[in-house]
Amino acid sequence: MKSLIATSIAFIFIQLPMNLQAQNQANYDETKVPALILPDPFVSEKGLIIENIEDWEKIRRPEIFNLFESEVYGILPKDFDEISFELVSEKTNPYPDLANLEEVNITVSRNGKSHTMRVNLFLPKDQKAPTPIVLLINYLPAYPDGKLVEEAFWPVPELIKRGYATASFHAETVAPDLTDSYQNGIISTLYPEQIGKGNGMKAYGAWGCGAMRAMDYFAQHSKIESEKSVLVGHSRTGKAALWTSANDPRWAITYANESGCGGAAISRRKFGETVEAINTRFPYWFADNFRKYHDKEESLPIDQHMLPGLIAPRALYYSSAKGDQWADPKGEFLGIKLGSRVYSQIYGKEIRFPDEFEAVTTPIHQDAVGYHIREGQHDLTWTDWEIFLEFVKKNL
Repeated sequence: MKSLIATSIAFIFIQLPMNLQAQNQANYDETKVPALILPDPFVSEKGLIIENIEDWEKIRRPEIFNLFESEVYGILPKDFDEISFELVSEKTNPYPDLANLEEVNITVSRNGKSHTMRVNLFLPKDQKAPTPIVLLINYLPAYPDGKLVEEAFWPVPELIKRGYATASFHAETVAPDLTDSYQNGIISTLYPEQIGKGNGMKAYGAWGCGAMRAMDYFAQHSKIESEKSVLVGHSRTGKAALWTSANDPRWAITYANESGCGGAAISRRKFGETVEAINTRFPYWFADNFRKYHDKEESLPIDQHMLPGLIAPRALYYSSAKGDQWADPKGEFLGIKLGSRVYSQIYGKEIRFPDEFEAVTTPIHQDAVGYHIREGQHDLTWTDWEIFLEFVKKNL
């Protein structure tokens, strides 16, 4: 594991000049954004107008899911032969007065081969009843002093004080975050048949499998109320969280912070990071089929405003940072605003968003859908968590 993390850090520094060059060449001018002609979530492939829950769930949702699976994210396999859980003790609990720490090795077996991932779980000390769980998909390099947490990014004490159990797993324990070795985890070990397929499993599917196996552990845990579960991801893992939740209905609330291109933001806007830019820099994140849409976003049969409908009616939350133009904050806002129509038109939720993105000056916390934008740069901060937890309190 140490060698994988060290390689990841090297990759970040090696790629930085190219990343900066790509950002410098990106469009940040709203006057150059193409007119948005978006696919209609409420018209089926056979032209049927979708107006009720039955037609949505039996006809249109499966159509949209299949398109995202085939053309954007790739397959997230759900089959395996056996799963086991083992408690280990390798780290010192940094919060012994607040929480009990469980370090869990989750081993999954399929076709005679197995892979083990690690989940770190903090449970409120002396809890009297099962508690809701907040899971963070983490991709940051290991902290130099060996800490389990960076408290701004994963604020364990604050979550525990508010009555939540909280857990995290590192993406590296499921699939390395590297072009030349992302298959060297569960993909080559458990799902080798996915390799080379246009819609085959890539890193996002692998990280999604990790989140689902963590949920398997939570679901059988006597001290966790898994029906009240929150899945959180930032940036690349925000995209992974969205695709995971689209595949796994066990998550009550899904939070994607600054997930940008291929996550919250509308691809057809071609603002900041584009489909071509993200696939060039990170060709192992998305399905190979997604490359067909380099500078051809208008030919996509779906766009990111259709992704929230795969999660509805469960709660969904997006957030942006004003200084993070690379992730296209306006595109993220439009993704949740337009996507929330499924919540209102199909599931009868009362949803209202401002007509203009520039009118968003305070957090928007509604029934099952929320959004905020803050000052600052690309990061998951305590400000983001604090605002989001108010939404959780209302919707969990």
